[in-house]
Amino acid sequence: MLRGLITCILLFMNVFLGALGSPALLRVSQPRPLVIWHGLGDSYASPGILEFISMIKDIHPGIFVHSIYLDENLDEDQKATFYGSVNEQVQRVSEQLANITELAGGFDAMGFSQGGQFLRAYVERYNSPPVYNLVTFGSQHMGISDIPGCRPWDVVCQLARRAAMGGVYTEWAQHNLVQAQYYRDPARLTMYLASNLFLADINNEIPDAANGSYAPRLASLEKLVLVLFLQDKTVVPKESSWFGSYAEPGTGSKEKTIVPMRLQPLYVEDWIGLRALDERGAVSFETCAGEHMVMARDCWEPLVKRFVGAPVRDAHADGLLVQ
Repeated sequence: MLRGLITCILLFMNVFLGALGSPALLRVSQPRPLVIWHGLGDSYASPGILEFISMIKDIHPGIFVHSIYLDENLDEDQKATFYGSVNEQVQRVSEQLANITELAGGFDAMGFSQGGQFLRAYVERYNSPPVYNLVTFGSQHMGISDIPGCRPWDVVCQLARRAAMGGVYTEWAQHNLVQAQYYRDPARLTMYLASNLFLADINNEIPDAANGSYAPRLASLEKLVLVLFLQDKTVVPKESSWFGSYAEPGTGSKEKTIVPMRLQPLYVEDWIGLRALDERGAVSFETCAGEHMVMARDCWEPLVKRFVGAPVRDAHADGLLVQ
Protein backbone atom coordinates (compact mmCIF):
# COMPACT_ATOMS: atom_id res chain seq x y z
CA MET A 1 0.00 0.00 0.00
CA LEU A 2 2.72 2.45 1.06
CA ARG A 3 4.92 1.48 -1.89
CA GLY A 4 2.04 2.08 -4.28
CA LEU A 5 1.41 5.51 -2.76
CA ILE A 6 5.10 6.43 -3.08
CA THR A 7 5.13 5.32 -6.71
CA CYS A 8 2.07 7.48 -7.47
CA ILE A 9 3.69 10.51 -5.81
CA LEU A 10 6.91 9.99 -7.80
CA LEU A 11 4.93 9.67 -11.00
CA PHE A 12 3.08 12.92 -10.27
CA MET A 13 6.35 14.74 -9.47
CA ASN A 14 7.97 13.47 -12.63
CA VAL A 15 5.06 14.54 -14.85
CA PHE A 16 4.82 17.91 -13.06
CA LEU A 17 8.53 18.66 -13.37
CA GLY A 18 8.53 17.42 -16.97
CA ALA A 19 5.80 19.93 -17.74
CA LEU A 20 8.06 22.66 -16.35
CA GLY A 21 10.85 21.64 -18.67
CA SER A 22 12.89 19.79 -16.04
CA PRO A 23 14.55 16.47 -16.98
CA ALA A 24 12.66 13.35 -15.97
CA LEU A 25 13.59 12.05 -12.56
CA LEU A 26 12.87 8.41 -13.24
CA ARG A 27 12.28 6.23 -16.22
CA VAL A 28 10.09 3.19 -16.68
CA SER A 29 11.97 -0.01 -17.40
CA GLN A 30 10.72 -3.43 -18.25
CA PRO A 31 12.27 -6.83 -18.94
CA ARG A 32 13.88 -7.26 -22.34
CA PRO A 33 11.56 -9.34 -24.57
CA LEU A 34 12.19 -13.03 -25.14
CA VAL A 35 11.76 -15.13 -28.28
CA ILE A 36 11.51 -18.93 -28.09
CA TRP A 37 11.97 -21.41 -30.95
CA HIS A 38 10.67 -24.85 -30.00
CA GLY A 39 12.24 -28.15 -30.98
CA LEU A 40 11.57 -31.23 -33.08
CA GLY A 41 8.09 -32.70 -32.73
CA ASP A 42 6.80 -29.76 -30.69
CA SER A 43 4.64 -26.77 -31.58
CA TYR A 44 4.69 -23.09 -30.68
CA ALA A 45 1.69 -23.33 -28.34
CA SER A 46 1.89 -26.87 -26.98
CA PRO A 47 1.00 -27.32 -23.30
CA GLY A 48 4.68 -27.65 -22.41
CA ILE A 49 5.69 -24.45 -24.22
CA LEU A 50 2.77 -22.50 -22.73
CA GLU A 51 3.64 -23.73 -19.23
CA PHE A 52 7.28 -22.74 -19.73
CA ILE A 53 6.29 -19.25 -20.91
CA SER A 54 4.01 -18.87 -17.88
CA MET A 55 6.88 -19.74 -15.52
CA ILE A 56 9.17 -17.24 -17.25
CA LYS A 57 6.53 -14.55 -16.77
CA ASP A 58 6.42 -15.39 -13.07
CA ILE A 59 10.19 -14.90 -12.88
CA HIS A 60 10.19 -11.70 -14.97
CA PRO A 61 6.82 -9.96 -14.46
CA GLY A 62 5.82 -7.87 -17.45
CA ILE A 63 8.09 -9.64 -19.93
CA PHE A 64 6.88 -10.00 -23.52
CA VAL A 65 7.43 -13.52 -24.85
CA HIS A 66 6.98 -14.57 -28.46
CA SER A 67 6.94 -18.23 -29.43
CA ILE A 68 8.01 -18.68 -33.05
CA TYR A 69 5.59 -20.49 -35.33
CA LEU A 70 5.73 -21.68 -38.92
CA ASP A 71 2.02 -22.31 -39.04
CA GLU A 72 -0.71 -21.10 -36.68
CA ASN A 73 -2.29 -24.56 -36.87
CA LEU A 74 -0.57 -26.60 -34.15
CA ASP A 75 -0.48 -29.84 -36.14
CA GLU A 76 1.02 -28.11 -39.18
CA ASP A 77 3.52 -26.25 -36.99
CA GLN A 78 4.62 -29.57 -35.50
CA LYS A 79 4.87 -31.11 -38.97
CA ALA A 80 7.15 -28.25 -40.05
CA THR A 81 9.73 -29.42 -37.49
CA PHE A 82 10.19 -32.55 -39.64
CA TYR A 83 9.49 -31.38 -43.20
CA GLY A 84 10.47 -28.29 -45.13
CA SER A 85 13.44 -26.18 -46.14
CA VAL A 86 15.22 -24.84 -43.04
CA ASN A 87 16.62 -21.93 -45.06
CA GLU A 88 13.11 -20.90 -46.05
CA GLN A 89 11.87 -21.38 -42.50
CA VAL A 90 14.58 -19.12 -41.07
CA GLN A 91 13.77 -16.47 -43.67
CA ARG A 92 10.07 -16.61 -42.79
CA VAL A 93 10.90 -16.30 -39.11
CA SER A 94 13.06 -13.24 -39.79
CA GLU A 95 10.06 -11.59 -41.45
CA GLN A 96 7.81 -12.66 -38.56
CA LEU A 97 10.10 -11.13 -35.94
CA ALA A 98 10.61 -7.93 -37.92
CA ASN A 99 6.86 -7.30 -37.81
CA ILE A 100 6.42 -7.56 -34.05
CA THR A 101 6.47 -4.08 -32.53
CA GLU A 102 7.53 -5.28 -29.07
CA LEU A 103 10.73 -6.75 -30.51
CA ALA A 104 11.88 -3.66 -32.40
CA GLY A 105 14.53 -2.76 -29.85
CA GLY A 106 15.98 -6.26 -29.72
CA PHE A 107 15.38 -9.34 -27.60
CA ASP A 108 16.90 -12.34 -25.86
CA ALA A 109 16.37 -15.68 -27.58
CA MET A 110 16.07 -19.22 -26.36
CA GLY A 111 16.25 -22.23 -28.68
CA PHE A 112 15.18 -25.74 -27.72
CA SER A 113 17.11 -28.51 -29.48
CA GLN A 114 17.14 -27.77 -33.25
CA GLY A 115 15.52 -24.40 -32.53
CA GLY A 116 18.90 -23.33 -31.13
CA GLN A 117 20.87 -23.65 -34.36
CA PHE A 118 17.94 -22.16 -36.26
CA LEU A 119 18.08 -19.08 -34.04
CA ARG A 120 21.84 -18.92 -34.56
CA ALA A 121 21.15 -18.92 -38.29
CA TYR A 122 18.78 -15.99 -37.76
CA VAL A 123 21.51 -14.09 -35.91
CA GLU A 124 24.13 -14.75 -38.59
CA ARG A 125 21.92 -14.04 -41.58
CA TYR A 126 19.53 -11.33 -40.42
CA ASN A 127 19.68 -10.20 -36.77
CA SER A 128 17.24 -7.37 -37.35
CA PRO A 129 15.83 -6.84 -34.80
CA PRO A 130 18.96 -7.91 -32.91
CA VAL A 131 19.44 -10.70 -30.41
CA TYR A 132 21.26 -9.81 -27.18
CA ASN A 133 21.62 -13.12 -25.35
CA LEU A 134 21.18 -16.42 -27.21
CA VAL A 135 20.56 -19.48 -25.02
CA THR A 136 20.49 -22.89 -26.72
CA PHE A 137 19.38 -26.09 -24.97
CA GLY A 138 20.72 -29.35 -26.39
CA SER A 139 21.20 -27.85 -29.84
CA GLN A 140 23.13 -29.45 -32.68
CA HIS A 141 25.60 -26.71 -33.58
CA MET A 142 27.99 -29.16 -35.23
CA GLY A 143 25.16 -31.30 -36.52
CA ILE A 144 24.28 -34.89 -35.71
CA SER A 145 25.92 -38.11 -36.81
CA ASP A 146 22.80 -40.18 -36.31
CA ILE A 147 19.10 -39.46 -36.80
CA PRO A 148 17.30 -39.50 -33.43
CA GLY A 149 14.86 -42.33 -32.80
CA CYS A 150 11.11 -41.81 -32.58
CA ARG A 151 8.44 -42.64 -30.07
CA PRO A 152 6.52 -45.77 -31.16
CA TRP A 153 3.27 -43.90 -31.87
CA ASP A 154 4.87 -40.93 -33.69
CA VAL A 155 4.19 -41.87 -37.32
CA VAL A 156 5.25 -38.48 -38.71
CA CYS A 157 8.63 -38.80 -37.01
CA GLN A 158 9.09 -42.39 -38.14
CA LEU A 159 8.40 -41.53 -41.78
CA ALA A 160 10.80 -38.59 -41.68
CA ARG A 161 13.51 -40.65 -40.02
CA ARG A 162 13.18 -43.50 -42.51
CA ALA A 163 13.36 -41.09 -45.43
CA ALA A 164 16.35 -39.24 -43.99
CA MET A 165 18.32 -42.39 -43.22
CA GLY A 166 17.64 -43.69 -46.70
CA GLY A 167 19.25 -40.78 -48.49
CA VAL A 168 20.33 -38.02 -46.19
CA TYR A 169 22.49 -36.25 -48.77
CA THR A 170 20.13 -36.51 -51.73
CA GLU A 171 18.85 -33.27 -53.22
CA TRP A 172 15.29 -34.08 -52.18
CA ALA A 173 16.27 -34.75 -48.55
CA GLN A 174 18.31 -31.54 -48.36
CA HIS A 175 15.31 -29.52 -49.50
CA ASN A 176 12.57 -31.33 -47.60
CA LEU A 177 13.76 -33.20 -44.50
CA VAL A 178 14.68 -30.92 -41.64
CA GLN A 179 16.96 -33.36 -39.81
CA ALA A 180 18.89 -34.14 -42.99
CA GLN A 181 19.81 -30.48 -43.24
CA TYR A 182 21.95 -30.66 -40.11
CA TYR A 183 23.21 -34.23 -40.55
CA ARG A 184 27.01 -34.16 -40.56
CA ASP A 185 28.64 -37.54 -41.09
CA PRO A 186 32.38 -37.40 -40.27
CA ALA A 187 32.94 -40.43 -42.53
CA ARG A 188 31.36 -38.59 -45.47
CA LEU A 189 32.51 -35.00 -45.00
CA THR A 190 33.19 -34.48 -48.70
CA MET A 191 29.62 -35.50 -49.53
CA TYR A 192 28.30 -33.37 -46.68
CA LEU A 193 30.13 -30.26 -47.89
CA ALA A 194 28.98 -30.82 -51.45
CA SER A 195 25.35 -31.50 -50.58
CA ASN A 196 24.32 -29.85 -47.33
CA LEU A 197 22.26 -26.69 -47.76
CA PHE A 198 21.95 -25.44 -44.18
CA LEU A 199 24.48 -26.43 -41.51
CA ALA A 200 27.54 -26.23 -43.75
CA ASP A 201 26.47 -22.71 -44.65
CA ILE A 202 25.82 -21.31 -41.16
CA ASN A 203 29.12 -22.86 -40.02
CA ASN A 204 30.90 -21.29 -43.01
CA GLU A 205 32.49 -24.65 -43.82
CA ILE A 206 32.50 -24.17 -47.59
CA PRO A 207 35.51 -21.97 -48.47
CA ASP A 208 34.25 -20.82 -51.86
CA ALA A 209 30.89 -19.83 -50.39
CA ALA A 210 31.98 -18.31 -47.07
CA ASN A 211 29.80 -15.41 -45.95
CA GLY A 212 31.82 -12.60 -44.38
CA SER A 213 28.81 -11.09 -42.59
CA TYR A 214 28.17 -14.12 -40.38
CA ALA A 215 31.12 -13.58 -38.01
CA PRO A 216 30.46 -9.95 -37.07
CA ARG A 217 26.76 -10.65 -36.54
CA LEU A 218 27.33 -13.61 -34.24
CA ALA A 219 30.12 -11.75 -32.44
CA SER A 220 27.66 -8.93 -31.72
CA LEU A 221 25.86 -11.11 -29.15
CA GLU A 222 26.27 -10.10 -25.54
CA LYS A 223 26.21 -13.77 -24.50
CA LEU A 224 26.04 -17.13 -26.23
CA VAL A 225 24.90 -19.74 -23.71
CA LEU A 226 25.41 -23.37 -24.73
CA VAL A 227 23.55 -25.95 -22.64
CA LEU A 228 24.50 -29.63 -22.90
CA PHE A 229 22.43 -32.48 -21.42
CA LEU A 230 24.80 -34.85 -19.63
CA GLN A 231 22.86 -38.05 -20.42
CA ASP A 232 21.80 -36.99 -23.90
CA LYS A 233 21.42 -40.00 -26.20
CA THR A 234 19.27 -38.20 -28.76
CA VAL A 235 21.92 -35.78 -29.99
CA VAL A 236 24.84 -37.80 -31.36
CA PRO A 237 27.34 -36.73 -30.29
CA LYS A 238 25.93 -34.76 -27.36
CA GLU A 239 29.00 -32.51 -27.47
CA SER A 240 27.51 -30.90 -30.57
CA SER A 241 25.61 -28.72 -28.10
CA TRP A 242 29.04 -27.23 -27.22
CA PHE A 243 30.24 -27.10 -30.86
CA GLY A 244 31.97 -30.49 -30.52
CA SER A 245 31.92 -33.18 -33.20
CA TYR A 246 33.30 -36.59 -33.99
CA ALA A 247 36.70 -36.52 -35.69
CA GLU A 248 37.05 -37.98 -39.16
CA PRO A 249 37.61 -41.73 -38.77
CA GLY A 250 41.26 -42.83 -38.97
CA THR A 251 42.81 -46.06 -40.08
CA GLY A 252 43.62 -47.38 -36.61
CA SER A 253 41.40 -47.28 -33.55
CA LYS A 254 37.66 -47.77 -33.87
CA GLU A 255 37.10 -45.45 -30.92
CA LYS A 256 35.32 -42.25 -31.83
CA THR A 257 37.18 -39.10 -30.82
CA ILE A 258 35.47 -35.83 -29.96
CA VAL A 259 36.92 -32.64 -31.42
CA PRO A 260 36.04 -29.91 -28.90
CA MET A 261 34.97 -26.40 -29.87
CA ARG A 262 38.35 -24.73 -29.47
CA LEU A 263 40.01 -27.24 -31.83
CA GLN A 264 37.38 -26.92 -34.56
CA PRO A 265 38.63 -25.20 -37.73
CA LEU A 266 35.60 -22.89 -37.60
CA TYR A 267 36.82 -21.74 -34.18
CA VAL A 268 40.58 -21.64 -34.84
CA GLU A 269 40.11 -19.59 -38.00
CA ASP A 270 37.00 -17.85 -36.60
CA TRP A 271 34.76 -18.49 -39.56
CA ILE A 272 31.59 -17.46 -37.71
CA GLY A 273 32.73 -15.13 -34.91
CA LEU A 274 32.68 -17.86 -32.26
CA ARG A 275 36.31 -17.35 -31.27
CA ALA A 276 35.82 -13.59 -30.97
CA LEU A 277 32.88 -14.21 -28.64
CA ASP A 278 34.83 -16.73 -26.57
CA GLU A 279 37.95 -14.57 -26.23
CA ARG A 280 35.97 -11.77 -24.69
CA GLY A 281 34.31 -14.17 -22.26
CA ALA A 282 30.92 -14.12 -23.95
CA VAL A 283 30.47 -17.90 -24.39
CA SER A 284 29.00 -19.72 -21.40
CA PHE A 285 29.13 -23.53 -21.22
CA GLU A 286 26.31 -24.95 -19.11
CA THR A 287 25.01 -28.43 -18.35
CA CYS A 288 21.71 -29.99 -17.37
CA ALA A 289 21.51 -33.41 -15.78
CA GLY A 290 19.41 -35.97 -17.58
CA GLU A 291 18.38 -36.89 -21.09
CA HIS A 292 17.76 -34.63 -24.05
CA MET A 293 15.41 -31.74 -23.23
CA VAL A 294 14.52 -33.13 -19.80
CA MET A 295 14.62 -29.69 -18.28
CA ALA A 296 14.54 -29.71 -14.51
CA ARG A 297 13.63 -26.34 -13.05
CA ASP A 298 16.83 -26.15 -11.01
CA CYS A 299 18.73 -26.22 -14.30
CA TRP A 300 16.84 -23.78 -16.51
CA GLU A 301 15.61 -21.28 -13.92
CA PRO A 302 19.07 -19.92 -12.96
CA LEU A 303 19.81 -19.46 -16.67
CA VAL A 304 16.56 -17.57 -17.21
CA LYS A 305 17.42 -15.32 -14.28
CA ARG A 306 20.98 -14.67 -15.52
CA PHE A 307 20.52 -14.34 -19.26
CA VAL A 308 16.90 -13.38 -19.89
CA GLY A 309 14.84 -10.30 -19.09
CA ALA A 310 17.47 -7.67 -18.30
CA PRO A 311 15.70 -4.35 -17.57
CA VAL A 312 15.44 -1.98 -20.51
CA ARG A 313 13.92 1.48 -20.67
CA ASP A 314 10.42 1.72 -22.07
CA ALA A 315 10.63 4.32 -24.84
CA HIS A 316 6.91 5.07 -24.51
CA ALA A 317 6.77 6.02 -20.85
CA ASP A 318 8.72 7.94 -18.24
CA GLY A 319 8.26 8.42 -14.56
CA LEU A 320 7.99 5.15 -12.66
CA LEU A 321 10.39 3.75 -10.13
CA VAL A 322 11.29 0.17 -10.97
CA GLN A 323 12.69 -2.19 -8.37
